[in-house]
Amino acid sequence: MAEPVRYSRTPFLIVHREKQVRKDVYGAIDDAIVLQGQHIRGENPSDTALIVMHPVGAPAWLPVFAQLARAGHHIVACGTRYWSGDAPLEMENAVLDLGACVRDAKERLGYKNVVLLGWSGGGSLMAGYQAEAEKPVIQLSASGEETPLAGAKLIPGDAIMLVASHRSRHQLLTGQLDPSVLDEIDPEKRDPALDIYDPANPAQPPFSADYLARYRAAQIARNRKISEWARDRLAALKARGREHDEYCFVVHRTMADPRWIDPTVDPNQRKPNWTYLGDPRVVNDSASALARFNSLRGWLSQWSYDHAQFDSVVSGPRISVPGMVMTAGADDACPPEHTDKMFDAMGSQDKVKITIDHANHYFSGEDGKSHLSEAVGIISRWLADRGFANDAVLAGIGADA
Repeated sequence: MAEPVRYSRTPFLIVHREKQVRKDVYGAIDDAIVLQGQHIRGENPSDTALIVMHPVGAPAWLPVFAQLARAGHHIVACGTRYWSGDAPLEMENAVLDLGACVRDAKERLGYKNVVLLGWSGGGSLMAGYQAEAEKPVIQLSASGEETPLAGAKLIPGDAIMLVASHRSRHQLLTGQLDPSVLDEIDPEKRDPALDIYDPANPAQPPFSADYLARYRAAQIARNRKISEWARDRLAALKARGREHDEYCFVVHRTMADPRWIDPTVDPNQRKPNWTYLGDPRVVNDSASALARFNSLRGWLSQWSYDHAQFDSVVSGPRISVPGMVMTAGADDACPPEHTDKMFDAMGSQDKVKITIDHANHYFSGEDGKSHLSEAVGIISRWLADRGFANDAVLAGIGADA
């Protein structure tokens, strides 16, 4: 077995600038967009950086990236401007932040090659970025406003990896919206026939195909109802000459995908009655669930079923570089059907789909280390076969052969 190499973490900042009237992030100074990052690397030099970013949060601390550094890889992990919260998040801006990170890796850090590595929600961000870098199509934001992304000259990645990823934030959320909610202001007003957590509901797992079809249609209808309200509210503000104003709101009950309590729905090896955030019945009403807090533009850009613009299945055909789609066999966050659709949509001639059996979303738990080791080994070999590995990585692969 290969010996792990020593690695270091070096924090850094990336500052890029945008002319803005409205500030989406607390503490922004003038027109500066400040991104926090970490350069995680082994001791040996490398001409390839793995670029890591997620729409929200600090991805640098996920265990897989430390493991990749121990294998000899160089990782540039960066948060978007929205790292501290996604209520106002606009995916168009997140793509611009990723562009600043890629440019910094090339120009300041001097990497010849950049490989985009999207974990979880980072997958649709990476796929959308690569598609826009290769064949740009976006001219306006999801709310129909001008965006600096139109005309931005993004540097394309040399390869892309989507690991334990869902296809998009809006598709993931829509599949989890609780369609029993009848009144967005008073979520206690519910349709009991669509409340899968109500023990008095005659519909119980395993759910019938007819019930699931009705349920899924009601989820989409709820998303569209919220989106229509958000667009109308934004239009009303603009009609009153307040084109830069925002309005914030709460979306209740957003962890009600039937697959959480019915393992026959989109089956994999996941633990029943559980999610990556815990008991779905509790998460459904908790503050930590997806899309709980929103702005009008943020909702339309990241959560709206009809208006959000970044979806790996839609972006995929515009991607030509080598691609890997890796799924966790017991993923308790991302739907297995997303993985298949992402892989099929990817336009790359050189692409591969891998499953890490019994791994959960974060590759955690009793067997987490072995799952991480397996994933890192597969990633290392895939990168080496395409010329994206340094001597330390190659030596590790040889030792494990």
